[in-house]
Amino acid sequence: MALTFDDGPDPRWTPQILALLARHHAKATFCEIGPNAQAHPAVVRQITAAGHRLCDHSVHHDEHQSAKSADYNTHEILDARQEIADAAGPGAEVPYYRAPGGDFKPWIREIAAGHGMRPLGWTSDSDDWKRPGTAAIMHHINANLRPGAIVLMHDGGGDRTQTVQALSQLLDQLDAQHYTYSFPGR
Repeated sequence: MALTFDDGPDPRWTPQILALLARHHAKATFCEIGPNAQAHPAVVRQITAAGHRLCDHSVHHDEHQSAKSADYNTHEILDARQEIADAAGPGAEVPYYRAPGGDFKPWIREIAAGHGMRPLGWTSDSDDWKRPGTAAIMHHINANLRPGAIVLMHDGGGDRTQTVQALSQLLDQLDAQHYTYSFPGR
């Protein structure tokens, strides 16, 4: 199964998530907002140093990108990828693109794919961004959890206390169920 975290990096929450992942020998993909990566390059380098992967999650997290021009979308995708790669340092790869809000119109996927990024969706949405409580986050994840699942959680975008608590429970559960952790296919 693949764990993914959106909207970071965040200097408070991302390190807590990284510590939990390390304790469980789990790998994840971090879908980052370009300016957040630029603001916190040390956190981006912590992510890559721990063996996790990076994903482009745009410049402005505009959930209505597809209603805008191709030039706008190219800027959102390519400029964010560059900001993330610059923050990560020489040789950093950004192999995925996750459209904000799942706005994956075919031509948006083509922009990302044309620049070497695989569009990255999800199969199990935690809805943690709504802060519904740890039990509700776990319920949302478990509703669609199965081998090969791609779980969507957040390490940025506000208070992630519930996310960190749910991740701790989730990792214990997944370990007990003998899940292994992988990256989404390329």
